[in-house]
Amino acid sequence: MNDPRSEAARRRTFAIISHPDAGKTTLTEKFLLYGGVLTAGAGAVKAKGGGRSATSDWMELEQQRGISITSTVLQFPYRDRVLNLLDTPGHRDFSEDTYRVLAATDAAIMVLDGSKGIEAQTRKLFEVCRDREIPIVTFINKWDRPALDPLALLDEIEEQLILEPVPISWPVGDGGRFRGLIDRTSGDFIRYTRTARGASEAPEEVVDAHRAEAEEGDLWIEAQEGVELFDTIGREFESKRFESGELSPVFFGSALTNFGVRLILDAMVDLVPSPSPRIDEIGNPRPLEDPFSGIVFKIQANMDKAHRDRVAFMRVCSGRFERGMVVTHGPTGKPFTTKYAHSVSGRDRETVEEAYPGDVVGLVNANDFRVGDAVFVDSPVKWPAVPAFAPSHFRVARTTDTSRAKQFRSGINQLDEEGVVQVLREPGVGDQAPILAAVGPLQFDVCQHRLENEFGAPVELNPCAWTTARITDEESADKLRGMTGVTIAARSDGELLALFESPYWLQRLEVDQPELVLDKLIAEG
Repeated sequence: MNDPRSEAARRRTFAIISHPDAGKTTLTEKFLLYGGVLTAGAGAVKAKGGGRSATSDWMELEQQRGISITSTVLQFPYRDRVLNLLDTPGHRDFSEDTYRVLAATDAAIMVLDGSKGIEAQTRKLFEVCRDREIPIVTFINKWDRPALDPLALLDEIEEQLILEPVPISWPVGDGGRFRGLIDRTSGDFIRYTRTARGASEAPEEVVDAHRAEAEEGDLWIEAQEGVELFDTIGREFESKRFESGELSPVFFGSALTNFGVRLILDAMVDLVPSPSPRIDEIGNPRPLEDPFSGIVFKIQANMDKAHRDRVAFMRVCSGRFERGMVVTHGPTGKPFTTKYAHSVSGRDRETVEEAYPGDVVGLVNANDFRVGDAVFVDSPVKWPAVPAFAPSHFRVARTTDTSRAKQFRSGINQLDEEGVVQVLREPGVGDQAPILAAVGPLQFDVCQHRLENEFGAPVELNPCAWTTARITDEESADKLRGMTGVTIAARSDGELLALFESPYWLQRLEVDQPELVLDKLIAEG
């Protein structure tokens, strides 16, 4: 039996965050290529124009649109390490699923488009990482296309994110003049060689500085000036500042052609911390060598249409997980036998026999499990609650076929439990016309698609006038119910929310009646 602490030291568990079309899904595929999981065709990652969809995109709607909607867990080997990549949605209308999956990571790669820099969703996801003290590695992608000045991009990171960028690689040229990268750690020039849509690992010709200057001329001299600038000001990588979220190592490259992918994978092994003891609800760390414990961070139903199953994705926090072991489900105290334990890559599944801290296991048919739940053996534990985030879009859902009301209610409850949407219910209305609250409008498309295709419940989602939500209490709710432009609804966890049609009316109430409880939700945009 292997020691959980030494096994945890071999693990790296991280997510990739980005704005739409920055290249996150492409980079994910290339990591699998370099990890030996994919052997060919890794360049075709979008289901557009008849091409195949990405390995991590399993949902039918994802394949139709060529985008990532749900989070997926991908595990692959690299340099005698085990890398757990939690792939998050990159579409602009992302969901709480994106936020919640970050609860299971130890680091994140922030992918930026070299021609666009920091974009709105990147900033929003970065703030979630900052709140959770998740270290950030930055990858500036698409350098084989025309790009912004690299110094300007680093200034943007420093000024907009209050994050000190430390370039580990530095580009020689860009776009059609892109020649390769200078590895600041070794001083070597790694010459760029284009591969046919990145179907194989990029050839890397390592060239010493004297030869590089002779062969690349002005492009090399210009790049060297950039490197020397950071050498002069002493901008070097410091692990403590990285892990505290003050500093981000920066890499340049092209995920599509695989150039720079090896360098950033090496960084995930060399720079990113391995799993550490997780802090429980009362602030105590759970030692890695303690008996098995885990946290459920994602629920997904109907990944396999043939079996209509329900998978609870769990990160191992301590000890050794063995398939078939009987664990305790914290909230109910009930035993649960882990007979069906899988690793899941898109639609593909493999049975997991054992797992260690940092690994992710999919528990099949864990019907009582919810996001944030603790599971354990012997020594009980309770984790801090996984927060719900501030919705800014609302719809009222109704089934258009009353004979399918049971399927409609079942589907709504399932989507609520998965975190696809927050489901709110008004007194006296209940399940007949629940309010769906979402971070982004795409969540409503996902809801409608799944209700109709998985549960056989045709629905209409009617727009609402509400724009803002606040958490309130019963006493304040009684006063708010009589006001125009305000609706009180209950969330499935029992929390009362006040929904406002006008943010200005909310602001006025906060000034005129400060005694009212109107608390902000997390990550309000």
